[in-house]
Amino acid sequence: MERFKYLFVVVFLSMIAVGSVEASQQLATDSGCMNCHKIDSKSIGPALKEIAAKYKADSGAEAALVDKVKSGGSGTWGTMPMPPNSPRISDADIQTLVKWILAM
Repeated sequence: MERFKYLFVVVFLSMIAVGSVEASQQLATDSGCMNCHKIDSKSIGPALKEIAAKYKADSGAEAALVDKVKSGGSGTWGTMPMPPNSPRISDADIQTLVKWILAM
């Protein structure tokens, strides 16, 4: 019986994680991120997985990327600028999106 409880908890937590990923991807789509970014390949902007890989070992990446998404910027990934996204996208949503990207 104990084994079934454990299995249930694992399945339940997996479902939550998948739902969270899907919700974050939907947030990225709804926020307009996916107009310029793709998950696995470069588009107008870099691939989201490429961003995650670049900042994987950077302990200050989350704060820096939140600021960059809010304020916009250029030069890190080429000459195409990223427009500022705040206040159009809430600070909480930007934080969620950056965490989702860095977890890739």
